Formats: sequence, structure tokens, C-alpha cells
Amino acid sequence: MRIGILGTGTLAGALGTSWARAGHDLVVGGRSRLKAQELAERLGGAARAGTPREAVTGRDAVLLAVLCEGAQDILASAGAAEGALDGTPLIDPTNDVEHGVGVLRAGPGGSAAQHIAALAPGAHVVKAFHLFPAGHWTSPDGQPPAVVAMCGDNPAALHITSQLVRDAGGTPAVLGPLSRVRQLEEVAGFVIGLAFAGFDPNSAIPRVPSPAAPEPPAARPAI
Repeated sequence: MRIGILGTGTLAGALGTSWARAGHDLVVGGRSRLKAQELAERLGGAARAGTPREAVTGRDAVLLAVLCEGAQDILASAGAAEGALDGTPLIDPTNDVEHGVGVLRAGPGGSAAQHIAALAPGAHVVKAFHLFPAGHWTSPDGQPPAVVAMCGDNPAALHITSQLVRDAGGTPAVLGPLSRVRQLEEVAGFVIGLAFAGFDPNSAIPRVPSPAAPEPPAARPAI
């Protein structure tokens, strides 16, 4: 696939490495062309640097790998307000929470993903990759596959994002439409809040076995 990456930080590098190894064509765009060039060289494969606008043009999906505070500027540089991402899956891994507390900064009923969608009219926003730190994707050996919960409205965008999750070594799990995304973002705030308070978030969540998949109905004998 042709993937655009907006951002040059640790998550951009971690997921970009996995996707480059999977053979995807990557264009990295950031505020600094030099940092974009350095990241593209580290990714290798079919990765190259470009402007933010070039990173979203003609792409099968775009990863918004910046801090929430920088999302508006980078999307503006990419021409999102003018429709540059119209019809494009836009993967949102941002966490708009108070540092060290985990409280969502979005107003009541709002969400970061819905704010991103408003900044990029026509984009098919998918919330994903926001719960695991970048280091999980760079050192997955010995760890069980991460279940990447996601929300989105467009089936094709969810399908593409699911494939990119698998290419990064994770297991995709669609929670529901974008109207349910605040629940996903609240989970991130819950995890962040516990971690900064000195507690292991894993110990606060009960291990509940998944129900067994129903057996397929028996085939009727031919008459």
C-alpha cells in the first residue's frame, strides 16, 4: 500500500519500520524536512521524505503521528482543510489528555478523533494505535500480540487499518463507529492515570476469557 506518515517522532518510526518491512511505499512528512529525511533513511525500503502535502497525496492511508497539540498545524500544512484527505483513511493515534493525570481535554461528549475529523473534512478517520507506547512495536519479541482496538465509520478504512495493524504484529479489533470513540480515549486516560500514579494498569483489569466462537451449523444432507 501507499502510506503517508505525518510526523517524525517515535511512533512514526516504530510503525514506519514495520510497514517498510512489509513492503509498503512510505512518504514521511513533518514540520522539519531534515527530520523527515533522516527518518525516511532509517526506515529504508520504499520510504522517502516529502512535504506534509506530498505525504497525503495519492495515499491509501495516512498516519497522524504527532502530539495532539501539533495536529492542527500539520494537517493545515497538508492541506486537509482544502480536502487533501478527502476519501483517505486517516489513522489517529493521538491522546488528548492532561499530562500525568489522564483526564480527557475534550469537552463533555467530545473526543480527539472527532476534532481531527473536523480538521480534515472528508477524511475517513480511524482511531487506532493510541494505547501502546512506541516501544511495544519496536521490541515485540516475547510479548503476546497487542490487540489494537479501533473505531471508525468507513468499512474500507477499517479494513486497511486492520491490515496495517497485522503488519505491525498486532491483532485488530473494531469496537464500533466513531460515535463510540470517546470510550476508547477514556480507556487511554484510565491507563495513563494509573501508570503515573504508580500502579500497573494491567492489574486493574480482570482477565475475562473470551466466549468461544459458535459452532457453524451442520450441513443438511443432500436429498
